Amino acid sequence: MKEDTYYSATISHSYYSIFYAAKAYLLLKGIKTQTPNEHKKTFEEFSKLAEAGTIDMELLNIYRTMLIKADTLLHIFELEKGKRGKFTYRRIPQANKEPAEESIKNAQIFFKSIFRLCEHAV
Repeated sequence: MKEDTYYSATISHSYYSIFYAAKAYLLLKGIKTQTPNEHKKTFEEFSKLAEAGTIDMELLNIYRTMLIKADTLLHIFELEKGKRGKFTYRRIPQANKEPAEESIKNAQIFFKSIFRLCEHAV
């Protein structure tokens, strides 16, 4: 049923779209981030560019929002996994349609903006 559909993958994929777009832009700027803590390092380096005025602060806000959503999903997943052990359905009911639609919108805005910045950086 429509109300029983979960969208955790949509939020996760939207986050990764933003993460990899940010990494691509950072690479064009000569900034490389790697493991350990690659996601944290990427966000920190991206934040420095926003604070320096190199990129629009709104892009940083989108990135921060998506990072929080992704972290929340991971935390919820780990809690459920711990409670149920190995479970068949890896869907998280807290990730419903409304936040998923917002995630897609944010990923589209972020990606298009970063793509334009990358075009001008080359």
